[in-house]
Amino acid sequence: MRPAHLSKVLDQEFLSTRTGHHTPVMLWGPPGVGKSQIIAQIAVRHAVPLIDIRLSQMEPSDLRGIPFRNNELVEWAIPAMLPDAKRHGQEGILFLDEITSAPPSVSAAAYQLILDRRLGAYEIPAGWAIFAAGNRQGDRGVTYSMPSPLANRFSHFDFDLNVDDWVAWAYQNGIDDRVIAFVRFRPELLFEFDPAHNPTAFPSPRSWEFAHRGLQKFHDHAELLLGTLQACIGPAAGIELNAFIANLDQMPDIDAILRGEEVSVPKEIDLQYAVASSLVGRAIRARESKDVKTVIGHILTYAGRFPQREMGVMLVSDMHRAIGELLFSVPEFTAWSNAIADLMLYEG
Repeated sequence: MRPAHLSKVLDQEFLSTRTGHHTPVMLWGPPGVGKSQIIAQIAVRHAVPLIDIRLSQMEPSDLRGIPFRNNELVEWAIPAMLPDAKRHGQEGILFLDEITSAPPSVSAAAYQLILDRRLGAYEIPAGWAIFAAGNRQGDRGVTYSMPSPLANRFSHFDFDLNVDDWVAWAYQNGIDDRVIAFVRFRPELLFEFDPAHNPTAFPSPRSWEFAHRGLQKFHDHAELLLGTLQACIGPAAGIELNAFIANLDQMPDIDAILRGEEVSVPKEIDLQYAVASSLVGRAIRARESKDVKTVIGHILTYAGRFPQREMGVMLVSDMHRAIGELLFSVPEFTAWSNAIADLMLYEG
């Protein structure tokens, strides 16, 4: 399931704790695709605490607690990391990460916690959702086969990558326009991992963020930039991204486009992707300015000039995901949408 849809599922699963309909959710996917991040975003969206327990680093007693003698009885000290209504709040998310990397003795200790929401005398507060994530056995991580009794305690969702969803996230989180443009240009490199070769660095949503950071630190150090990008996204993808960035000095004047001047569209497809991503980034940064509608109007006018109308549709779609309904209030939007109406009808 694509991330945008998974986010809605997780939203509803969190809210369902209030009506007693919550089912623990298990996310499956390769490393670096954003499983942990999407769950963290749910906690931020609802302003609730997130308790992240890495089961791969646990011993069975870490969950069950330490026994101690109370007169003639043995009781169990409840681990402080487990959700507590007084200390953590009535609502929250208990996230069992790396659950498939936990040895069987630890996953067995989690059975009762997941299904019955309790361990001995301890009980998870009613307002807390239970989410888990792990890698599949074919992903070459340190994984154990999930026992059937544990698997039967979850609803299961595969984390499928989607370029549109990643681009929307990238714009929201200030990822460099050049990185976004390159991933748009080479969408198959959003995630490229060959378990048979078990590479140390490879393209993934997580490592593209690393590449963004590398660009901010080394964009003025040409002798270091290529090696930095390769260290983040792998040798081949690093070379491609570096060459893509080096070619951007042939881009048209973005400021002139935003001023409404007549600017020709570059013939090279990679430069068209770069222009489109730059314009979406500039629209986002113009949201708080007094002339935001003028800027958006000029971008819409330019979007209509692309020889391949699909490129203009991509630009406007990305801009809509980034700035929302404001796009529809700009007069130029009507002219643009009328010009591509037949394309949208055909695609629909």
